[in-house]
Amino acid sequence: MAKTKVMERKPLTFSEKTFIPQIASGLATTFGNMFKKTVTLQYPEERPVIPENYRGIPTLVKDPKGRVKCVSCQLCEFVCPPKAIRINPSEIDGEEDPERAHIEKEPATFDINMLRCIYCGLCQEVCPEEAIFLQDDFSLSGYTREEMVYGKDKLLELGGTLPDRHFKWDKKKLAEESNSGHH
Repeated sequence: MAKTKVMERKPLTFSEKTFIPQIASGLATTFGNMFKKTVTLQYPEERPVIPENYRGIPTLVKDPKGRVKCVSCQLCEFVCPPKAIRINPSEIDGEEDPERAHIEKEPATFDINMLRCIYCGLCQEVCPEEAIFLQDDFSLSGYTREEMVYGKDKLLELGGTLPDRHFKWDKKKLAEESNSGHH
């Protein structure tokens, strides 16, 4: 038969019975914080400092000539974990826009449901055209669910225009670079 060992418990001291050490510790914390500088921001007048690598809302961008950089490859839609992105591609009319005739598609609609978006940044990473960028905006609001589904126009308005390092759609620029690279 197994022996049970009985442990003797020490009786509580007077200070432990009255919680005096815990109360003193709490009061020390309270008085210590009373005289520190406040960390409260008066939002929205005061804005927090956003870190450089902050992942905010995803937006679409245009190139310096005002053209939508997205070519409707739909990689962002496929990689999105919560399925927040919906793209309906459309054909580009080569006669109407001869500079972009060699591009097959552009988005007819491009919607991101900001209620579903988890700001993971996978859409930005997978985009071969550098058409999606995460902005440092963190304050989204709306009165209805429909308002929180950002369409192409709203995404382009938030994203704006970014410099294009690749000149993908400028055939002259590409021809010049390829000619100068072979000499």
